[in-house]
Amino acid sequence: MEVDSTFYGIPTAQAVTNWERRTPPGFIFSVKIPQIITHEKILVDCDGEFEKFVGLMEILGEKLGPMVFQFPFFSNEVFSSDVQFICRLKAFLRKLPRPKYKFAVEIRNKHWLTPRFAELLREHNIALVLQDQSWMPRSEELFERFDPITADFTYIRWLGDRKGIERTTKIWNKTIVDRTTELRSWVDVCHRIQRRGVTIYAYANNHYSGFGPATVEQFRQICAANAIETPLNVQLPPKIERTLFDLPDNTC
Repeated sequence: MEVDSTFYGIPTAQAVTNWERRTPPGFIFSVKIPQIITHEKILVDCDGEFEKFVGLMEILGEKLGPMVFQFPFFSNEVFSSDVQFICRLKAFLRKLPRPKYKFAVEIRNKHWLTPRFAELLREHNIALVLQDQSWMPRSEELFERFDPITADFTYIRWLGDRKGIERTTKIWNKTIVDRTTELRSWVDVCHRIQRRGVTIYAYANNHYSGFGPATVEQFRQICAANAIETPLNVQLPPKIERTLFDLPDNTC
């Protein structure tokens, strides 16, 4: 599960404790770094907020997955070039508590996706987020330009076209956009990555096709049709069949 709420603010210790206690063994939480770090302070003078956030995420223990730096699109008024952004990011990456934790980075300036940027992430074993979003290059295009696998795991986000789908619906309970073609392509990409021994974290937003769980299920079905296994990490409790002796005393 990718936790979106952490983007809007640092959660309380009690909230994180509840996440850990109320989920089964094997459940993984990927969490977004708070926007005060990525959008407001943009990696400057935010060590306190970052250390507090990471400290709280420790409560999750083995259930903690990657922590994601989701950066916005930056105008020229913020960074006149990708070089400026890379310099700031490089200084911050040196301070990350690695290899204890996993981190991933998502950027939305498509022209900043370069071999140089990928190499910086690779030096620190930080995953470049592969995203399926309307204005960003597809993963196939990235593979043609450079190797976008920059860590011993990769992070995929199926995001879609938020504005486009919201012109049709704002109720997220069924598939609105047919993403079969795109998901078949992603199955091929993931299979290539999987053969390299790289762990894959993949998440679907409701805005991708209309209902995130349906997107994930369709992806798994396409994988199964191609004899690609997608085993569940979660250890579900055994199903217990009720017997006559389990019925309440007043049942006849």
